[in-house]
Amino acid sequence: MALAALATSSQLLANDQRRTAAPMTLRRLKTYAGSQGYVYQYYFVGQRAALEGEPLAPAAEYIFDVTPDRKTTFAVSVFVPENVPRAWAAGHGRDLTDAEKYGAVKMRLFRAFDEIENLLAEGRRLVVDSAQLEASLATLGIS
Repeated sequence: MALAALATSSQLLANDQRRTAAPMTLRRLKTYAGSQGYVYQYYFVGQRAALEGEPLAPAAEYIFDVTPDRKTTFAVSVFVPENVPRAWAAGHGRDLTDAEKYGAVKMRLFRAFDEIENLLAEGRRLVVDSAQLEASLATLGIS
């Protein structure tokens, strides 16, 4: 009986170790109160090179999952064409860091929250252009 209990305990321990061995992806859900009256919840999904065939390519695509009502969740992509940070770097004598690019992308997302009434229908593909990059970085105190 004790041997059977020991085998069961070993199996449980092995099962627990297997469960903790695979890392879970935890998303940090954030909230933003837009000027359109919606309180958006969003989280960053990831960043990748824009897919082949994308009209804005070559560009970096930052993907967020967004919900304006806690019922409907949809992806919003923010594109940063490669020539935009390159032009900024030429004018400022240095490259943008990844954190600075991400900050400008989030500022573009927040502008969409504030300005686009129906984000699901009209705001799923956003672009950071040179003027928006300059304005976003100035707001963030980056020169």
